[in-house]
Amino acid sequence: MPPRKKPDTAGFEKLKQNLSEGKPGQLYMFHGEETYLRDHYLSRLREAVLTGGLGEFNRHDLSAREMSPHALEEAVDCLPMMAERTLIQVTDFDLFKSGDKEEYVRILSNLPDYCCLVFVYDVLEYKPDSRTKLAAVLKEHGTVVNFTRQEASELRSWIRRHFRALGKDIDSRLCGEMIELCGDLMQNLQQEIEKIAAYAKGGQITRADIEAVATPQLSAVVFRIADAIGERSYDEAAATLGELYRMQRTPYEIMGAFGQQMRKLYSARLALQQGKGADYVSSLWGMSYPATRLMNSARRFSLPWCRQAVIRCAQTDLAMKSTGQDAKELMTTLLLELANSA
Repeated sequence: MPPRKKPDTAGFEKLKQNLSEGKPGQLYMFHGEETYLRDHYLSRLREAVLTGGLGEFNRHDLSAREMSPHALEEAVDCLPMMAERTLIQVTDFDLFKSGDKEEYVRILSNLPDYCCLVFVYDVLEYKPDSRTKLAAVLKEHGTVVNFTRQEASELRSWIRRHFRALGKDIDSRLCGEMIELCGDLMQNLQQEIEKIAAYAKGGQITRADIEAVATPQLSAVVFRIADAIGERSYDEAAATLGELYRMQRTPYEIMGAFGQQMRKLYSARLALQQGKGADYVSSLWGMSYPATRLMNSARRFSLPWCRQAVIRCAQTDLAMKSTGQDAKELMTTLLLELANSA
C-alpha cells in the first residue's frame, strides 16, 4: 500500500491570505472533516464581508431544498444595503449532481464584484468531477478550501491556548496524550478541554484530571486492548472490552475498530521488517500522533502472529454479520485466542 497523498492545503492558505489582507474572494467551496476550523473561518469570512450596522441584511442563506438557478440568481442580484458587499451561503447542495450545471456555470462565471458566494459542505461530501465545465469554472473563479485535520504541533499549541483562556495550563506532553485519547478533531477537543478545565482544581492540568473526565475515542480504547494482548493479559483485555460495552459501544463497532487496529499493527510490523520508521506508518495511515507508539507496540508481536490476527479479525467480523452467533461471545473468544497465541 503506497503512503497516502497529503491533502491539498493551497485553498486554505489562499483563504487565510484573503482574510489577512481584508480582501475576501467572490467564490469559495468549504469542505473537509475539520468542522471546527471550517466554522471558525466561515465566521471570519462573514465578519470580513458583512461590515456595517446592516451587515445581516446583506446575508442570504440557501438550503439544498431552496437551491435552484433562479433562487441563486435572485440572491446574487440583491445589491448590498449601506455596505460594499453581500454574502450568500449555500449549504449541502451538490453542484456536480445538479441537472442545471450549464446554468450554474453561467452564474458562477459572472459573479458581480460585490458578491461573495460560499458553498458549505457539512453533512454532504464534496465530490467534484474534474472533467466538467463546472470544475473549470471553480478553478478559474473560485477557491476550494479543504479543512483537514491539523498537524500535531499546531494542535498542541491550540490546546494550550484554549486551556490558558480558561485560566489553566498544560504541558506539551500531556497535550499529545490528550490527542491520542480524545482524537484530533478540534470540535471534540474543545468540548473535552472545557470539561477538564472545569474539573481541575489546580492551575496546572494533570494526567489524573484528563483521565477523570475525558471521554476516550474508540480507537484509543481498542489500542489498550491490543497492548493488553501484547502483554498476554487476557483479563486486562476483557476488562477494557467491558469498558467499551459500558460506553454503549456495540460488538460490531468494536470489531470494526479492533480489525483496523490489527491491520495497522501488521503494517507497522512489516515496516519494522523493512527498516522503515514511524514516519512511513504515519503517512500510510494518516495518523501523525500515535505512530511511534504503534511501532513500539508492533515490536511485541511476530509477523506471522500479526498476519494471523488480521485473518481472524476478518473471519470473526464475517461470523458476527452472517451466522447469527452471539456477537459478544465471538468478540470475547477472539481476544482469548489472540492473547493466548501472542
